[in-house]
Amino acid sequence: MEDTRLSRRRFLAAAGVTAGLAGCNAPSSDSSNSGASPNQQSELINSTPQSQSVYTDVYRRTIDSVVRIRVYTESGRTGQGSGFVYDDSHIVTNQHVVDGAASVEVRFTDGSWRTATVVGTDVYSDLAVLSIANVPEIATPLTLIEGEVATGQEVVAIGNPFGLSGSVSAGIVSGVDRTLPAANNFTIPDAIQTDAAVNPGNSGGPLVTLDGKVAGVINSGGADNIGFAISAALMRRVVPALIETGAYEHSYMGVRLMNVTPRVAETNDLDTAQGVYMDEVVDDGPADGVLQGSTDQRVVDGVRVPVGGDVVVSLGGESILSQQALSTYLALATSPGDTIPVGVIRDGTETTVDLTLGTRPAP
Repeated sequence: MEDTRLSRRRFLAAAGVTAGLAGCNAPSSDSSNSGASPNQQSELINSTPQSQSVYTDVYRRTIDSVVRIRVYTESGRTGQGSGFVYDDSHIVTNQHVVDGAASVEVRFTDGSWRTATVVGTDVYSDLAVLSIANVPEIATPLTLIEGEVATGQEVVAIGNPFGLSGSVSAGIVSGVDRTLPAANNFTIPDAIQTDAAVNPGNSGGPLVTLDGKVAGVINSGGADNIGFAISAALMRRVVPALIETGAYEHSYMGVRLMNVTPRVAETNDLDTAQGVYMDEVVDDGPADGVLQGSTDQRVVDGVRVPVGGDVVVSLGGESILSQQALSTYLALATSPGDTIPVGVIRDGTETTVDLTLGTRPAP
């Protein structure tokens, strides 16, 4: 909230005390003895410090395109988050930032506020798009990365944690292809894990590479040194649909899945503990009559293990070794209505079946 932020005057005062304690040469409070004219003093005060690091450079290239979002609900509750300029009239943020919004306000780095309209949301990717008029000229659209980021790659998170506008934190990509929980027991695939500090208020802001391109939309901070972002690859599919129609349709198989563990592999006479086990096929769903779910259970070491279900090992000709890989393929390479070949191991024999994908049910 606005009243929780440090004012610029208090911040500068605190910075001056810190500089003095550190042994720095703090400017004298008596400007008449500074040896500079009033105009020169003004230039010194308002000049931008020289860049000290690559983080300073990427921050300066992107900060004017990052916004603070304030949300008001019908019940009178207020919330806040971050977002960034996607094109000349749209801002991207998280769905959970604007959930239940009756009205939305956006603040830019020049201090100006704009009223925004929610034009589209998608709970299954936690993405939302706002429409806004008269975007300031300094707030230029940020560019999405092409391809994927690499584990170990340096990134920065920019946003407004705890209402502290225009904050930046640095880190690396700690992991890729993560899955995050979503509505109706679905997951958000292809997420990016980072150790850049992420706190309440960062949600919806950009996670950017050191060349200033958006790698993902910050979604959450799970614990110390663990934060997550929705990937640019998923954003590239979802956001245009939100702008055009206000919604996005996700591919749907109509199955309940589990990874093939060593116990599942042994009980089902599989050679390796790889692939995705079909535990259940939803009645009247896209996979009904095409894929096979569990037919029985066996108790192994006191644990019930499903048996008889298909094991998916490929989709569209691409090898599928895990549930994460299956979810990512569906999200990034398919659309509802597509018919794809599915490689499965059924009753000990590998075969291929054709599956026509449906549309994921509304949350």
